Amino acid sequence: MKVSKSSRHAKIVGDFGEALVLYWLSKYGYECARIDHTGIDLIARNPSKKELMGISVKSRTRTEGTESDVVNIPIDNFEKAKNACIAFGCVPYFAIVVDAGEIIRGYILSMDHLLKISPPINQTAYWKMSTKHLEKYRNDSEIIIFEFHTSTKW
Repeated sequence: MKVSKSSRHAKIVGDFGEALVLYWLSKYGYECARIDHTGIDLIARNPSKKELMGISVKSRTRTEGTESDVVNIPIDNFEKAKNACIAFGCVPYFAIVVDAGEIIRGYILSMDHLLKISPPINQTAYWKMSTKHLEKYRNDSEIIIFEFHTSTKW
């Protein structure tokens, strides 16, 4: 069934992604909070490393046929995250949440690692979602991955 997104879908997706990452972090023992600051959306304390993380969340919804489209991250997002983390004394991280049909995938990784594996081209970093890249991420010990499988009955 073809579904049309609401006029506020982008805002709702952003809020959902932040809440989903907060949920996952909290579930696994991270002390965390949503904040309203330019550059980062969440602050979390890693319970094993004791590292304070400033997390910028990027959320996308993919309609049927676009599930493997890349997530574009403009280069200025990295500078904003870095500056916010300097102000709060934390390490910059990114969380990428993609709702792609019947699976919602979340990735959490340091900004440094994101820039290493997805170096910016033409002022944009590209988080690739092809099957090949998903497998590469799965085998990368520096990326935390969570997945939720969904179904809708109309």
